[in-house]
Amino acid sequence: MIDIKSSKPHYEILDGLRGVAAILVVLFHVFEIHSGGDHTKQIINHGYLAVDFFFLLSGFVLGYAYDDRWNKMTLKDFFKRRIIRLQPMIIVGSIIGAALFYFQDSPGLGWGGIHEVSVWKMLLVMLIGFTLIPVGKGLDIRGWNEMHPLNGPAWSLFFEYIANIVYALFLRRTTKLVLSVLVAIAACVTIHYAFTNPNGDIIGGWSIDDPTQMRIGFTRLAFPFLAGLLLARIGKLRYTKNAFLSASLLLVVFLSVPHLGGDNNFWNRLFECFCLIVLFPFVIWLGAGGKVQGKKASKVCKFFGDISYPIYITHFPIVYVYMAWVVNNNLTLEQSWPYGLLVAVVSIAVAYLTMRFYDLPVREWLRKRFL
Repeated sequence: MIDIKSSKPHYEILDGLRGVAAILVVLFHVFEIHSGGDHTKQIINHGYLAVDFFFLLSGFVLGYAYDDRWNKMTLKDFFKRRIIRLQPMIIVGSIIGAALFYFQDSPGLGWGGIHEVSVWKMLLVMLIGFTLIPVGKGLDIRGWNEMHPLNGPAWSLFFEYIANIVYALFLRRTTKLVLSVLVAIAACVTIHYAFTNPNGDIIGGWSIDDPTQMRIGFTRLAFPFLAGLLLARIGKLRYTKNAFLSASLLLVVFLSVPHLGGDNNFWNRLFECFCLIVLFPFVIWLGAGGKVQGKKASKVCKFFGDISYPIYITHFPIVYVYMAWVVNNNLTLEQSWPYGLLVAVVSIAVAYLTMRFYDLPVREWLRKRFL
């Protein structure tokens, strides 16, 4: 097999931005329980849009890394590389979800039957989770109708794999013109959904039993991934000073904007379309054209990049425990915020430890064994 060297210039700032977005997702989930079931009152209100940012970043990175390498690589090689990159942490995320499952019993959250779930059934869901195959109502052991009940965020990795398959089979062959047309169509689909769905926001995608949820998932995947791929192929970047700081601030500020009301949530719909179609591509463009100045800044970006995927795929089982504890004890944000902060710190620590002592060694062994 011909070795494919990974010697292209590395976008350190994009790694750092992925970490910033991942930490915002953690905080979004920590605060979620304090919204009283009303999403419009949630702190870091638009944190869920970080998933769409991940899809865009994924499209950009895949296009940059693989578009010009298909003369040295087969489909089998590509899929092996993607599985080696993604699958180890999916497995450990499912294991953590299983280990913490029985600590999450909470009638107030609709999880009151967790203690009644048999161990064999929970372990079966864990094993299925290793494969990312979605489960339906028959194995909905939590009661939230999630396709991955032990580790909710794994739904986006299900769509990530779909994007990888479509890229390898079709999109890698498309011209810039065809890809531009697809991006335009996907943007129209996104806008149409944003202004016709009854909720007034673009959130969801985690259930296989609800056709609406599946539609949301594919809608959220299509434009960002295609736009990221097109941005990588256009490649007209411009150097900008302090790009990491500027891009990070844009992400933090815009994802923290409160829910915008108006008649029929018009302004919130418009705001989310702006984030998806204008802001996120601009942030990627800004980050890709920037340079990290100094060793400390480089270490920060590297650390954020290193923990970004591990923290995203391992934090939610920890947050589930926090959610159950808050509801079971009827605690306010003022009473529980130090523990919420602790959840974020523990999530970062778990992400680092699993990355350092599990993910990196396992991926290195798999690369040597299969590549």
